[in-house]
Amino acid sequence: MRNYKTIIIFFLIPLLILSCSHARRTARWVRPSSPPPVRQKPALELMGYTIQAGAFKKVENAVRLTERLKNNHGLDATYFLASDKFFKVRFGNFTTKELARKRAQSLKEAKIIEEFYVVQPEDYSVARQKQYGANYLREALVKTAKDFIGVPYLWGGASFDDGFDCSGLTMTVYQLNGLNLPRNSKKQFDAGASIDKNDLQKGDLVFFSWKGRSSVSHVGIYIGEGKFIHASSQGKKIQVDSLSSNYFTNQYIGGRTYL
Repeated sequence: MRNYKTIIIFFLIPLLILSCSHARRTARWVRPSSPPPVRQKPALELMGYTIQAGAFKKVENAVRLTERLKNNHGLDATYFLASDKFFKVRFGNFTTKELARKRAQSLKEAKIIEEFYVVQPEDYSVARQKQYGANYLREALVKTAKDFIGVPYLWGGASFDDGFDCSGLTMTVYQLNGLNLPRNSKKQFDAGASIDKNDLQKGDLVFFSWKGRSSVSHVGIYIGEGKFIHASSQGKKIQVDSLSSNYFTNQYIGGRTYL
């Protein structure tokens, strides 16, 4: 009898194991729920090595050098008012310091520029924001934009009396701080992440469409307290305006952030 029970147990144990194994294989697997993906803010390309040249008291001289570098040498160039109150020119975007230095040296030998300085990636505000805090870059963008107030800005103009280019201003402000913002206002609009008007922060861009058009036709830099800086084609100057004014409220089509 004892041997008979032993034989039964001997056969039952494998059957129980197979049954449990089959239950595990056939049990319905439910994918664990996961939170919806968070939309990441688009990251602009960082500026590489650029060349800085010139130290002009008159903005006209900086304009002439800028146009010469653009039209005759195919270089992206812009001018700005430096902290020493001289107008200076920056141009190019090189992957290495050596490439920038060689190009600058060739322009110097051709007597296009005189002394020059190679701006390195670590010299930009964007490279220092980790050290000084999250708002450092935003404040730097606003300061750069404010430095242009009252400065004749002629990006794309053929002469000193031509109008202004709003997207050239915003691009220059970003590039001077180390972020390679696209040149065209439509591309600037497409490159940013949409942000509600009430959530705008310093350094974000605000876009407008003139005369009821559906496409982007103007852009400015938000500086806080409902105000923005832009290159006004109407007044032919760089100025501060309010988003709450009737004119800009009616033309406003959206804000974009890149930070």
